[in-house]
Amino acid sequence: MADSERLSAPGCWLACTSFSRTKKGILLFAEIILCLVILICFSASTSAYSSLSVIEMIFAAVLFVFYMCDLHSKISFINWPWTDFFRSLIAAILYLITSIVVLVEGRGSSKIVAGVLGLLATLLFGYDAYITFPLKQQRHTAAPTDPTDGP
Repeated sequence: MADSERLSAPGCWLACTSFSRTKKGILLFAEIILCLVILICFSASTSAYSSLSVIEMIFAAVLFVFYMCDLHSKISFINWPWTDFFRSLIAAILYLITSIVVLVEGRGSSKIVAGVLGLLATLLFGYDAYITFPLKQQRHTAAPTDPTDGP
C-alpha cells in the first residue's frame, strides 16, 4: 500500500501544481496576495475595513485549493462556475465601495495606499468575474442539417 501511495504522489503533485500555472490559478493566487497586502495596509491604519480583505482572501484560498486538488469535479451538488462568478462579482463591488470610502476619508498614507490597492483589487476581481461568467462560457452549436431534406 505504501508503494502505491508513493507512486501516485508525483502524479498528485503534478496535478496540483499544474492548476497554479493556468490563467485561473494565477488569477486566484494574485487575488490572495493582493488581499493580504490590503489587509496589512488596513491593519496599519484602522481595522474597520480589514474584514473584507480577510473574507475575500479566505474565499479565494478555498477556491484555489478546491480547483488545485480537483475537488470541484468531485463535489457536484455545488454549481462551481456560478459560485466563483458571484464570489468575484460581490468582491469587486465591495472593494469598489470600500475603496471609495477609504479614499474619501484619506487620513494617513496607509489608508490611501489601501484605497488605491482596493481599486486595483476591484479591477482584478471584476476581470475574474468577467472570465468566469458561466453563460459566456457555454458554446452553442448549430443543429445538424440533413442535405437530403432540401426542396
